[in-house]
Amino acid sequence: MRKDLILIAFIILIGVILFKGTNIQSVEEYYLTNIDDITEDSETITISIRADAALDSWDKLKENLRNEQYVPSDGVILEETEYVLRPKDTVFDVLLRTVRHNQIQMEYQGMDENVYNSVYIQGINHLYEFSCGPLSGWVYEVNGTFPDYGVSRYVLEDGDKITFHYTCDLGRDIEKEGENE
Repeated sequence: MRKDLILIAFIILIGVILFKGTNIQSVEEYYLTNIDDITEDSETITISIRADAALDSWDKLKENLRNEQYVPSDGVILEETEYVLRPKDTVFDVLLRTVRHNQIQMEYQGMDENVYNSVYIQGINHLYEFSCGPLSGWVYEVNGTFPDYGVSRYVLEDGDKITFHYTCDLGRDIEKEGENE
């Protein structure tokens, strides 16, 4: 009888510890995690996500994606937004926090799953590689330059400006976009 009481007390103790140590969150609270408040002393970056090229190649885009939900009429999936830069943040770290915070769908392949030794962005907002033809996919630029290495290898600095572009022509349609602005 005494052993049973000790066992019951132990189970109750474990239950209390687990319950007190568990942070139960709503979906909205979960997506707001990992976002820091910007203060005067904060180092910051800006990030935006665009799909202008898909608008220009609408006829190549898969039919089920020809919708404002996936490709907004202005091409902007995420307007330029400022976030706190944390030490050793990569482009991927910031992108992951951004899409979680803004509840934007994203799928990626881990660095150990490909030959590039970097995270590979497969799709954002349901736009994937090949969704707009054989030369389509996601590219990124930092401060107007398109790096030649992956998002998880690019370490950011204070003031950097990141833009993710959906391209339908291996980035050639992105360069045209910048010339017209």
